[in-house]
Amino acid sequence: MFLEGLDELDRKIVLLLIENARISYSDIGQRIGISRVAVKARVQSLEQRGIIEAYTTIINPQKISGAVSCYFEIELSPETFAQAVDLLNRNETITQIYRVTGKHKLHVHAVAASHEEMETLIRETMDPLPGVVSCSCHVILSRMKDIKGLRL
Repeated sequence: MFLEGLDELDRKIVLLLIENARISYSDIGQRIGISRVAVKARVQSLEQRGIIEAYTTIINPQKISGAVSCYFEIELSPETFAQAVDLLNRNETITQIYRVTGKHKLHVHAVAASHEEMETLIRETMDPLPGVVSCSCHVILSRMKDIKGLRL
């Protein structure tokens, strides 16, 4: 994939950071053949340009006893779309919200600590959501592939 303004060294740096965001500048430099100082300058430039937005820890909810991960496909009436998205954004159980094409206009991910918490989310947030034309919930049983970040 070609990204304007991203040269070969930046691509290598980004790929290494996607693989392990805790890798040291020295290790990156050794692997791609430039100095630690040059790596630091390039990473800072990538951050300042907004190409790298954040570094984070990714938790696998399936490894936490009792956690339930699911996604919702929600079709909304156009006049209530913004209000519904605002309500979903305020809920801490909801981890991601995507606007999508097709029949379902929202794809919403949620991770709950238990089945009871997921039921509460459905009863108190999803069921009363304004303008819902249709809503389906799919529990994620296992993760087969989950790529983090952008593949270049």
